[in-house]
Amino acid sequence: MNHGTIERNGSLLLVLSLLVVAIGGLVEIAPLFYLENTIEKVKGVRPYSPLELMGQNIYKREGCNLCHSQMIRPFKDEVERYGHYSLAAESMYDHPFLWGSKRTGPDLARVGGRYSDEWHREHMKAPRNLVPESVMPGYPFLMQPLKVHDIQAHLKVNKLLGVPYTKDQIDNAAVDLVSQANPDSDGAEDVEARYPKALVRDFDGKPETLTEMDALIAYLQVLGTMVDFSTYDAKANLR
Repeated sequence: MNHGTIERNGSLLLVLSLLVVAIGGLVEIAPLFYLENTIEKVKGVRPYSPLELMGQNIYKREGCNLCHSQMIRPFKDEVERYGHYSLAAESMYDHPFLWGSKRTGPDLARVGGRYSDEWHREHMKAPRNLVPESVMPGYPFLMQPLKVHDIQAHLKVNKLLGVPYTKDQIDNAAVDLVSQANPDSDGAEDVEARYPKALVRDFDGKPETLTEMDALIAYLQVLGTMVDFSTYDAKANLR
């Protein structure tokens, strides 16, 4: 075809451009109408426990995702520094996604288990005491009591958005919220049963009070820990 003719004819160029865009859009959009799920589920990935969910809310409230990404790209340098590249399924229950686009601080997709609760607590209170070059502000006020209006309603809304919370999880949300930060409580074992791999312990060093610090550290400590990448197989782990 004579490109000169197309380039000199504005109307023809517009029609052909729209045609190309329409075909491209159709190729991308059409599969979504017959695929049951655009994200393949991976063994081990579960909905957040009530305490972890509250911790994520605090993470978003304080804008942590503006300086910390949660997406490890499949590049050698990224994988060597942060661990296995991120899987789409790992963030399938996030609303909104917290992949981020900037790294003023390190990526947190696999921060779970890398540092102790004590380290996280002190880092939140006074970052430069542990990382002298850090530009992160301190968050000592996170030691204040955690205020929760209706955690059951929160889980119900997430279920409407596609998070597969069960009736048992919703009915016991308020008890699970408190029990996860108190290993001596009667409901501690139930939390572990309802949320596999959930950590049940006093995260903030104040067992007598459930604080925002408890929630945030519980959330950070679960990031990247749901999938066992030491035995992960891209095909065998899909269900």
